[in-house]
Amino acid sequence: MIDARQHATLVSSFADSGDQTFYKSQELLLQLLQHTPAPFSRAQFLPGHITCTGLVVHPSREAFVVVHHRRLDRWLLPGGHVEPDDAEIWETARREVVEETGALLVPDSYPLLVGIDVHAIPPGRREPYHLHHDLIFGFRAASEEVTPTEEVRRVAWCRPDDWDRYDLPISIRLSARRAFSSVHSS
Repeated sequence: MIDARQHATLVSSFADSGDQTFYKSQELLLQLLQHTPAPFSRAQFLPGHITCTGLVVHPSREAFVVVHHRRLDRWLLPGGHVEPDDAEIWETARREVVEETGALLVPDSYPLLVGIDVHAIPPGRREPYHLHHDLIFGFRAASEEVTPTEEVRRVAWCRPDDWDRYDLPISIRLSARRAFSSVHSS
């Protein structure tokens, strides 16, 4: 079972002096971890629940994976809900990346947190409007092979000059910059 206190420490230690936009998301996520009995449960809608996303950097270190999300009909990073079998929070992001893209990832015992973003999810199926408190982890691809699955319509490698074409939110753009910086320095 994932420990909320451990992740409150991870979330509170994340900072980027060049990005003032994430502080709101960071505070909302910390409040969720500290004051909600089941922050990882996808059945918790008020105030929402934690999700995890993977930002997968191409082997050339010049692009990252984006997926066309079926339900939201837009380009995003691969990710999803925490499952009871996920022993560590970043394992959720790794599992979702592989499930959605088939990407082969470089083994990494502890991927870097590269972003925090709280965003709204519209009502659908059996879910009301709610918030996803998203942790974005950086991964490196071992190869450039990716394949769409039943969960996503398309998968693509996105270079910085493609960000506008894919209409990527600022949280993804800033997370990509952090991931590129950390991958280039490792």
